[in-house]
Amino acid sequence: MESTAIAGVVLLAVLLGMGSLAAAAGPWTGPSVDLRHGDLKVSPDGRFLVHADGTPFFYLGDTAWELFHRLDRPKADRYLENRRAKGFTVIQAVVLAEFDGLDVPNAYGDPPLENHDPTRPNEAYFRHVDHVVDRAAEKGIFIGMLPTWGDKWNKKWGKGPEIFTPASAESYGEWLGRRYREKPILWILGGDRPVETDAHRAVIRAMARGLARGDGGRHLMTFHPMGGHTSAEWFHEDAWLAFNMAQSGHGAKDLPNWEIVARDYARRPVKPCLDGEPRYEDHPVNWKSKENGWFDAYDVRQAAYWALLAGACGHTYGCHPVWRMYEPGAEKPLEPDYMRHAWTEVLDLPGACAMTHVRRLMESRPMLERAADQGLIDGGPGAGADHVQAARGKDYAFVYLPTGKDVRIVMGRIAGRNVKASWFDPRTGEWAPAGEFPNEGVRAFDPPGAPARGNDWVLVLDTAAR
Repeated sequence: MESTAIAGVVLLAVLLGMGSLAAAAGPWTGPSVDLRHGDLKVSPDGRFLVHADGTPFFYLGDTAWELFHRLDRPKADRYLENRRAKGFTVIQAVVLAEFDGLDVPNAYGDPPLENHDPTRPNEAYFRHVDHVVDRAAEKGIFIGMLPTWGDKWNKKWGKGPEIFTPASAESYGEWLGRRYREKPILWILGGDRPVETDAHRAVIRAMARGLARGDGGRHLMTFHPMGGHTSAEWFHEDAWLAFNMAQSGHGAKDLPNWEIVARDYARRPVKPCLDGEPRYEDHPVNWKSKENGWFDAYDVRQAAYWALLAGACGHTYGCHPVWRMYEPGAEKPLEPDYMRHAWTEVLDLPGACAMTHVRRLMESRPMLERAADQGLIDGGPGAGADHVQAARGKDYAFVYLPTGKDVRIVMGRIAGRNVKASWFDPRTGEWAPAGEFPNEGVRAFDPPGAPARGNDWVLVLDTAAR
């Protein structure tokens, strides 16, 4: 279907007199982010992240939870360079890692703490963390640093053990904040566990206080929840929570992650929001590949565009072997119906490459103007896999069509007497014109190719005078 769709764009281009399409966008050149724009803060309207000088910041994350714990320096460098070349701006990684991160040492034989004591960090372990943070900075990448995975404060499942009290969490947070005060960091508390008791809430809030004391409040903070939840459920009104993070999770194809983003987008007070862990590429659907198959590039594209056009300030990609840095020779091989590749084999999957196109599209128009607007869609957005999601700025609109069905657009919701329409191919980053029309009434648009799963397109409308 993807080749059919691309052929449709080429035919459309020829019919419209383009002759041929421009080549697909290549790798990201230079640093992923120009860190000279300064630290990150929330935009004045509370919807986006920006640098200290006001430059917009697009949060394009990747989950590399075991990065500090499992990779040596050459491997970490290889991973970071791959993500720089794709334009990722944030790498989400955990200091006290999930997979027996307290007792199994890092690649150099160093555990993170002495005797499981958060107030006694092991300097040798953190020198390796320093290296990774510094290498990321050289490439213009922020580290979304989780001080700990959630099983260290709520062992609902996993290895644990629970080691934090409010006092030790605050002490550890202050030490960590002070150490990375001058680095390009975002703090992500939580770690895939729910807040079920007052004691859990006290630990998280104490760690946030410690981090803020250590780094002087320099770096933004959020909270990574378990699947199907959002940080807003527990901490939305807390001052330390700069933006909301959801985890829509890995439970089903066509999971409507736009719903959880839309709920956070509508909350008051207004805070930026994003899906910090959607369905991972090369992950067994609902952890059962034999029954359900595997998530693929289309699944991750769908999650990204649904979330962003529902109001998210950015998006996180994930790949199943990459988040755990899976190497069959370095750990017990996992069942092939659960894990079928080493992390080094899947760095360039189509879904990862498509995230470059996501970023380029979002940054191609005034990003701080983008607002969710389902009023663009005449007759309703559709249901299930066919759900259409739309957003607009003052003189542009993006409409995501996940299955290539035609759509009726309410004109007149962006500025200008006339509108130029284009089709953006989320697989390749290529564009094709779709005509110029009066900016009034209701107009139907039919994307290239036959309607089908995987034949997704973004309809882009621009004020003709742009």
